[in-house]
Amino acid sequence: MEVLLLVPSSSSNSRQDPTFVHSYAIALLINSQKDSLSTQQHANTLSVMAFESHHAPTIGSTPFSTESYFQTQRPPVGLEEKTKLMLEFVERWKSVQGKKVVLVTSGGTTVPLEANTVRFLDNFSAGTRGATSAEYFLSQGYAVIFMHRLHSLRPFSRHYSHSLNPFLDLLSVLPQSEPSSSSSSSSSSSKATTTKPNIVVSLTHSSTLLPILEAYHSAQNEGTLLSIEFTTVNDYLWLLKSVTGAMSPLGRRGMFYLAAAVSDFFLPEERVAEHKIQSNKGTLNLEMDSVPKVLKPLVQEWTPEGYIVSFKLETDPALLVPKSRAALSRYGHQLVVGNELHRRKYEVVFVERKTPLSPTKGDGDNRLSGVETPPLDAEAGGEKGLEEEYKETWLRLDDLSNTQTNGISGAETNTNTNGSSTSGHKGRDGEVEIEEIIVKELVDRHQRWIEAGTN
Repeated sequence: MEVLLLVPSSSSNSRQDPTFVHSYAIALLINSQKDSLSTQQHANTLSVMAFESHHAPTIGSTPFSTESYFQTQRPPVGLEEKTKLMLEFVERWKSVQGKKVVLVTSGGTTVPLEANTVRFLDNFSAGTRGATSAEYFLSQGYAVIFMHRLHSLRPFSRHYSHSLNPFLDLLSVLPQSEPSSSSSSSSSSSKATTTKPNIVVSLTHSSTLLPILEAYHSAQNEGTLLSIEFTTVNDYLWLLKSVTGAMSPLGRRGMFYLAAAVSDFFLPEERVAEHKIQSNKGTLNLEMDSVPKVLKPLVQEWTPEGYIVSFKLETDPALLVPKSRAALSRYGHQLVVGNELHRRKYEVVFVERKTPLSPTKGDGDNRLSGVETPPLDAEAGGEKGLEEEYKETWLRLDDLSNTQTNGISGAETNTNTNGSSTSGHKGRDGEVEIEEIIVKELVDRHQRWIEAGTN
């Protein structure tokens, strides 16, 4: 018979216990059938395993609600200053008639394992979709609050990241030029000058860089882009609540494009180690709490008139539409952009309710096909008792005709919803980007949402 003995040094059943509990256990594997073995032989049959538990157990404890989260988890350093910037930004553009403002969240969040962080869990995301979409929202006349992970990709500079099109490869050095003998002897009173080496953009890259640089300076000069950084999931949640409050006075003119990769689990503040976790303690066990789903209060309480777009990423294509529908049913917002991991750069699906505000087949970009399907039942992955009917519209780069670019290819002049002309540009390598099509479709839907509120 084998017996497993667990001997904890301490424990706590309270989530609110501020004490950071280190529990150690020794697992002894004892073969009781070998009673005749000597003491040394017994020692050889013992398998000793030490492990360290870095938090009090919370088995059976109540999950964090949105309300309890913000009551117990401290706001991040710098929140007040960032909130002030966002309030000033919104106030400036709220007074401009017809001006629309979009929040674009981008990049992944971290979950620190220590207060003085050495180790953390990361929802990895380079921030490509968010940074790219922010550019196209700017080209459509929006003012953009770009809330992004520190050091993730950013609008405009994304074209020249450290791993793709390194910036230094764009530059050439004009060598130092010496004065000619004729010019130096032409006048004894004038000094001959030597031209210092100069830096120029290589001719092969200048035509590509020019429209990107012009769009960047336009956003800077007009003040239409505000960048706000986050790192941890706690940073993100507090900033999201703050920016939603700042944008609430915009009413239907505000759009929320929630493309960040947000952690599903976190360690509450009182269970985070202060210093680096020591590896000599043995195996590390982590028990994490679920991050509260803030989308529902965002929709129902924080900004009930905002146009809200969330994203759903799946690796199983069969789950994409059912889970997107379930999210719409659960949270009550306007649209889910579904993307499958390996096809996300080439196709996405818009999942939305089939209401008077929802587009019918042929609306928006008429080169894209809308696929209408009835709601799924619970066995197929839908919500039980689902009554609304939904519509799926697939946006695919493969569906675009080379002869029907209509401004999508970028290097043309488009007219935005404010009636002004904006110059677009192509993607990193001159290709069409799926984000431009996504943004174009959303701009059309957002405008109809605004107009419906004035009727």
